[in-house]
Amino acid sequence: MNTVRDNLLAIKSKIQKITEKCERDPNTIELIAVSKTKPVDLIKQAIDAGQLSFGENYVQEGVEKIQHFKQNLPNTPLTWHFIGPLQSNKSKLVAEHFDWMHTIDRFKIAQRLNDQRPTSMAKLNVLIQVNISHEASKSGILPDQVADLTKQILTLPNLKLRGLMAIPEIENDFDKQLHVFTKMQELLNSLQSDYPFMDTLSMGMSNDMKAAIVAGSTMVRIGTAIFGARQYL
Repeated sequence: MNTVRDNLLAIKSKIQKITEKCERDPNTIELIAVSKTKPVDLIKQAIDAGQLSFGENYVQEGVEKIQHFKQNLPNTPLTWHFIGPLQSNKSKLVAEHFDWMHTIDRFKIAQRLNDQRPTSMAKLNVLIQVNISHEASKSGILPDQVADLTKQILTLPNLKLRGLMAIPEIENDFDKQLHVFTKMQELLNSLQSDYPFMDTLSMGMSNDMKAAIVAGSTMVRIGTAIFGARQYL
């Protein structure tokens, strides 16, 4: 049975091979270990293997883990990404504890995060979630709404807008995956003409990481391939 360390090495090797084929620098891609529902001992194994960026979907669970490692590993520079849907009444906890917020899809949430971000902390890095597959059940805004939300978020002094995030419709065909992810890259490119500081595309998970990297992803969110099948609370 593979360990967390083995799995991390395998994922990093896979990223290396993909980037070599598409002539990208592997250092431009950040691996986020999606640790939702996973116990702190498994996360500690990942940290011991050199993994420092983690993604959480559930606010309270994520905050408890952040606090645990601040207390037990105070000198380890971990980065915590909130990658799940966020209810307004939970925004304060994200603003006070996380380094990144990936799923902004309305100005109300952005405004709350801005107002609740402690002034003693660095600006909260944020991404706009795009419903690139136009799924009725999926969070995120439609591509033609991104420009307006971008302008609104850029008025908020305690947020740092870094780019876009997407969770496309599940698709096993590589070419179809690539087609959707390429739309995200094109959307970011269009924004960069006015906002060259936007440098992040968060897209790609265990089943579609290759297509995401080929299309231009700068953050891949990998859970199952690192920690095994998730256990829902």
